[in-house]
Amino acid sequence: MSSTLRIGLMGFGRIGRNLFRLGYDNPNFQFAAISDLGQPETLRYLLLRDSVHGPFDVEATVKDSYLEVGDQNVRLLPGGKPSEIPWDMMNLDVVIDSTGVTWSDEEVEAYRNHTKRTVITNPDVTSVDRIVVPGVNESEISRDDKIVSPSSSTTQVLALMLKILDQEFGVRNAMMATVHAYTSDQPLADNTRVRRRRSRSAVENIIPNETPSPRLVEAIFPHLKGKVKGIAFNVPVPDGSCIDLTTEHDKMPSVDDVNGVMKTWSQGDLSHIVGYTEDPIVSSDVIGRGESMIFDAKATMIAAGNFLKTICWYDNGWGYSKRILELVEAYSGLGGDS
Repeated sequence: MSSTLRIGLMGFGRIGRNLFRLGYDNPNFQFAAISDLGQPETLRYLLLRDSVHGPFDVEATVKDSYLEVGDQNVRLLPGGKPSEIPWDMMNLDVVIDSTGVTWSDEEVEAYRNHTKRTVITNPDVTSVDRIVVPGVNESEISRDDKIVSPSSSTTQVLALMLKILDQEFGVRNAMMATVHAYTSDQPLADNTRVRRRRSRSAVENIIPNETPSPRLVEAIFPHLKGKVKGIAFNVPVPDGSCIDLTTEHDKMPSVDDVNGVMKTWSQGDLSHIVGYTEDPIVSSDVIGRGESMIFDAKATMIAAGNFLKTICWYDNGWGYSKRILELVEAYSGLGGDS
């Protein structure tokens, strides 16, 4: 890149703080502004003390509405709607919206009109120019893309799994279940909510939930439209998730065939995205892993010679955040942003 990228963060929750931790000492990035509803001292405190990823061993202070961390001097802005934040007055190269809010089309248009480019992490925002899954379709990005979605951490895993299995063995149909860590919008105790299952305690239950991942993957792979279905189960762990995928194939591989293919992919150009393990790992073992997915070779199985089951693990916040920063750099490499 020819110059440092000036980044604005809309939302300083889990993903926003992961982005900052990953990028604050990268000379290619300057975090210029953070907009969040939290008090400045609380934002500083939560950046330094993370219940999942542990302490962030840096000096950080808040002074005159700025968060000072190392060489980063970040303007702190009150939270609100995208249309209420003066992004266009800060000379930003990109805004990353990690609020998780499903904004209206009007609010997304505010980003389009007042930022050079915006990356929105909520996978349900429909008025985007492109959905990008690194390792799958990042070669298609265009300098004309103004509003970009990196889909979701689950979608990135599912898309990678299907890409590899389809390319190697031809996928006829797929059924997935993601066993996912609980999320910040779930209550600790039973609470009044419109969505009844979602109203139950996140730390006391396994909670079935809808997932947009199959729909998003079908948009990326049109030839699989109508062939991919799935469900999510939120479980009482704070981080570390997995996808359980059952597939039918044009040519049915053996267990050794599948494991061999996945190992080869993990050692190639996508080694930073696709991981592979033959260890008997559990969810906490993938906390802090930077790959989008870690293939579990011990879990591969075949039933009745017709159904293949594969499992991939992922840190549903850390690897996803790495992919977002890599995506920001990829767009910068196209030129024409300034």
